[in-house]
Amino acid sequence: MGKDYYDILGIKKGASEDDIKKAYRKQALRYHPDKNKSPGAEDKFKEIAEAYDVLSDPKKKDIYDRGGPMGGGGGGTGGPGNFSYTFQGDPHAIFKEFFGGHNPFEQFFGANGGMDENMDTRGNGRLPRSFSMGGMGGMGGHTSVVKKQQDPAVVRDLPVSLEEVLTGCTKKMKISRKRLNPDRRSVRTEEKILEVHVKKGWKEGTKITFAKEGDESPTNIPADVVFVLKDKPHPTFKRDGSDIVYTAKISLRDALCGSTVNAPTLDGRSVTVSSTDIVQPGMKRRVSGEGLPYPKRPERRGDLIVEYEVKFPERLSQSARDTIGQVLPRS
Repeated sequence: MGKDYYDILGIKKGASEDDIKKAYRKQALRYHPDKNKSPGAEDKFKEIAEAYDVLSDPKKKDIYDRGGPMGGGGGGTGGPGNFSYTFQGDPHAIFKEFFGGHNPFEQFFGANGGMDENMDTRGNGRLPRSFSMGGMGGMGGHTSVVKKQQDPAVVRDLPVSLEEVLTGCTKKMKISRKRLNPDRRSVRTEEKILEVHVKKGWKEGTKITFAKEGDESPTNIPADVVFVLKDKPHPTFKRDGSDIVYTAKISLRDALCGSTVNAPTLDGRSVTVSSTDIVQPGMKRRVSGEGLPYPKRPERRGDLIVEYEVKFPERLSQSARDTIGQVLPRS
């Protein structure tokens, strides 16, 4: 009678590839001689490796399931009874290859010497990139916890115009990301549209977070995708919080004798700003309620600020110089 490899691993015939790997992982960790000092652990460890060597190989497993000898020659009754196989492998080499390390017990156990036999290997024989090993007091410790870590946030700028901040808008952002297939091991690349609802008056730097919409793999928690509001350069205005600033260029004559400026607004109108005073350097005029909505009180708006820029003439005639010299004081 041949060996019942399914029974050795503690699984039923017809078990999936993932089930076989999980069973080997559990049994190999339980009976590894560096952990299990009981009599017969070494032989049991080798037997477990032999079972995994056969059942993890599709060709060997097919012959075994049909009950045939390894050398070919037809099937038996569909069980292990007619299966003839001599295991020539190294159980320790199989263990190291499975866990992806030349010295896995140094990596996994460290000075504490304990490891949870139920530790998840995510289907490919390798541990996740992060795990907790705290609280193990000895060889029989059973407190290991597999802990996935979330990837750092993926941050992208979200350009918006001042007109869009004035009225609010919806931005559709296409992202490309990796997601797990139903087998929870392989991944696919897919595209997704994320809708960002920009509210009236939102300030530059406002962050909009879409939780766990980043790349997904068997060993990570998907990153958050974060969009950061960024003002597009505007041809006419600058933004100052909830105020907008318009630079009005006036002549030296108007600066001295009085000026009227038709200042544009964000919604396409214009407002008249008059001054009978001499325009001093840095002088500003405010038009109340023509700015951007306040983020927390969108029914109210900031101001339109008109800044004056005086254009000096490039040249003057001598008569003009004489006239100005007579009219303007020297100090």
